[in-house]
Amino acid sequence: MKVKKAKKKMTNRERSEFLWGWLFILPTMAGLMILNIIPIFQTIYQSFFKTGSFGRGNIFVGLENYKRLFADTAVWQALLNTLKYAIVEVPFSIIIAIVLAVMLNQKMRGRSVYRMIYFMPMVCAPAAVAMVWKWLYNSEFGLLNHLLEAIGLPKVNWVSDPKIAFISLAIVGIWSVIGYNMVLFLAGLQEIPKDYYEAAEIDGANAVTQFFKITLPLISPTMFFVVITRVIASLQVFDSIFMMIGKNNPALPKTQSLVYLFYRYAFVENNKGYGSAIIVLLLCIIMLITVFQMKAQKKWVYYN
Repeated sequence: MKVKKAKKKMTNRERSEFLWGWLFILPTMAGLMILNIIPIFQTIYQSFFKTGSFGRGNIFVGLENYKRLFADTAVWQALLNTLKYAIVEVPFSIIIAIVLAVMLNQKMRGRSVYRMIYFMPMVCAPAAVAMVWKWLYNSEFGLLNHLLEAIGLPKVNWVSDPKIAFISLAIVGIWSVIGYNMVLFLAGLQEIPKDYYEAAEIDGANAVTQFFKITLPLISPTMFFVVITRVIASLQVFDSIFMMIGKNNPALPKTQSLVYLFYRYAFVENNKGYGSAIIVLLLCIIMLITVFQMKAQKKWVYYN
């Protein structure tokens, strides 16, 4: 005899939890669709068009924008600038944040105050941060050059020298995100059982050995999250370049990022199709780097 399996009916409680669950995630899902997913497809669609004369209408051009993109030396220079910025900003912001998190995870007087001080740059407006650092970097009246002159060293053109301007911008990025990274690492450190450190001390392990053998492996999931998010954010750098590097600055060609180039073409020159093609290139690069990081995590991230 064939026995028919009775379908399990949802109870009123299960139905209520199901509906409330969807209601709670609906605002996030709606925001994700409206602000992220739909604009991505609109940008890809726009990359196959060019704006008509006097900004009227769109003209389908197929792959012409991409052909121009691959032959445009300014785009590849901007990609190189973006990668150089990320290579400087990401490792240093993570390393400094880990060191600060370990220090501020110890019992010390004023620990909460120090945490607040380091986190304050994260809540400041990017425009305000850029303007403060622009004043600090001023080649004539800036505080940094004033200190250099006080110790007998020559002035430095922090944001107008093409050779070091991207490093100056990266320092601003590092300073801005250290507090955020530090808070994430503090959360990871506080999840580590104290028993591990006590057992290591009994075995004679010093503080350095404990850091590399216990702390780093156990906060590797947090570190992986920070690396992923910081790489993506650094590849989208725009505000500090826009605020600190003027249009007539000789360092602009060596500091403008892909997002800055997108802004210039799409909103200054009103060539939204070509600007969209640049952003699609950046999207592909971010996706490739993220996939590589997801594959590489198996070798250095410990979840157990």
